[in-house]
Amino acid sequence: MSADQLSFHTTIGVEVKGETWSCVEIPGSADFFGTGKTVRVDAKVDDLVIENVGAMVTGTGGHMVSLNAKARKSLGKDIGDKVAVTITKR
Repeated sequence: MSADQLSFHTTIGVEVKGETWSCVEIPGSADFFGTGKTVRVDAKVDDLVIENVGAMVTGTGGHMVSLNAKARKSLGKDIGDKVAVTITKR
């Protein structure tokens, strides 16, 4: 893994304003990206590659990548399910 990649295991679902969003939170993201602002990344979630997606701010100093219904269906997973994630800086 290069300095431009971050791999981790997590659960789908991020609490935002009292609701659970279908996203994966990126641990240590502010340090990894060097900013607390939205950045563009490539993400691999299990075997699904998502290119040039926005890593949005969580509101608590971190970042998250959204998994839309099509992505979750392709993965066969939903909120609460565990996934392996690799984030690559663009």
